Amino acid sequence: MKHDVLIVGGGTAGLSAALVLARACRRVMVVDADRPRNAPSEHLHGYLTRDGMNPGQLLDIGRSEVLEVGGEIRQGCVTALTVEGPQRFMARLDDGSTVEARAVLIATGLRDELPNIAGIQEHWGKQVVHCPYCHGYEVRGTALGVVGGDNRPFSMHQAALVRQWSHDVVFFPNTITIDPIEHQRLAARGIRIVEGQVNEVLGTGDGLDVILANGERVRRSTVFIGPRFTPAADLLHSLGCAHDDSGFPTTDSTGLTNIPGVWAAGNVNDSPAQLINAASAGSRAAIALNHHLLAYDIDHAVTGMAAQESC
Repeated sequence: MKHDVLIVGGGTAGLSAALVLARACRRVMVVDADRPRNAPSEHLHGYLTRDGMNPGQLLDIGRSEVLEVGGEIRQGCVTALTVEGPQRFMARLDDGSTVEARAVLIATGLRDELPNIAGIQEHWGKQVVHCPYCHGYEVRGTALGVVGGDNRPFSMHQAALVRQWSHDVVFFPNTITIDPIEHQRLAARGIRIVEGQVNEVLGTGDGLDVILANGERVRRSTVFIGPRFTPAADLLHSLGCAHDDSGFPTTDSTGLTNIPGVWAAGNVNDSPAQLINAASAGSRAAIALNHHLLAYDIDHAVTGMAAQESC
């Protein structure tokens, strides 16, 4: 059966879009690999009425709501996506099956590329985090650290921002060289700077030891880092969607790419998107998708009527 919309990615953006489209009586298929970016976290925050909920529970509820209104959800990976003609996209899944749809929404999110520091991956999403808006309130007033990474602008901003949640903040530039003006601004903000390469972040039960190459240890309760954000946009790139220098697809305000019938929503085209923003982006893309299909259906019907009248 040909679906109206194929949604690749069943996170907050993808499920929000599926719910809107299914409620608009569109035939919707969601294909999801079930590898959510926030799986290491035990709680989500900043989502009105859902603050503190387990991220997996939010997705479980979302799937149930989509299924209740007639949407379809399949677990799997889309390995290839091609344009076969006007309003005809073909997706091949990792099990060898195919899904045909009139339009596509890619909501595959992004990958957090963490600094190559021992212990970071082990504590990621727990005592090592990146978003103070998601985790800052829970660790407010404690000893916080910020470790610089490859994403220099993010790291510098993060160091100043995290100070808002605690009077005890240490910035470890790590591989970042701080100029005198930056040093002055951080010091004026009340941030202690500890220079030197960070070799390891070691869990100590009730906190972490940030261990430098010179052997110095600095105890912190929580460490913030700045990952490099890499969009999971291979399918979009394979279709020829335009993208910026970081690989993020360029879209209009609804998520429409330069390829007719192809939208993107959530972290795949908006790296700082919080869950609530991703949900909004999915809803906005779904409405635009529905209007896109509506316009095509009307044009097709008008063409059909004109052909009959000419006979």
